[in-house]
Amino acid sequence: MVVILMSFWTPPVFGEPPTAQPRNSTESGTRLYSELEVDTLIDDLAGAAEEAIERAAAEAAKAAALASIDAQAKAWAEAQHWRVEYQEAKSRGVKNAVLTGVICFFSGLVIGAGGVLIIGGR
Repeated sequence: MVVILMSFWTPPVFGEPPTAQPRNSTESGTRLYSELEVDTLIDDLAGAAEEAIERAAAEAAKAAALASIDAQAKAWAEAQHWRVEYQEAKSRGVKNAVLTGVICFFSGLVIGAGGVLIIGGR
């Protein structure tokens, strides 16, 4: 019932009156701008565009610098990896060379001593 009674009463609305564009003197309803207003608008838009271009250029330079640093970091990490691989292979190569030398020495000793024993030491 309260809802029905409320539908007959319109509460007062407080606020600012709507702003309207000032009436112009032309019949068609379009507003004519002065040359000064057009020049000011163009200057404002040009300034905003220059600022946006400068910001975009700064962001692009920052992105390029970060990409370069990232590429250098990856190259350095890979160089470190291959340096470690080289040192490990070098140490394995030295060990293999020493082991081969020892085996050859003892093989030669065994063959020489065996030959002397078989053929006889004349």
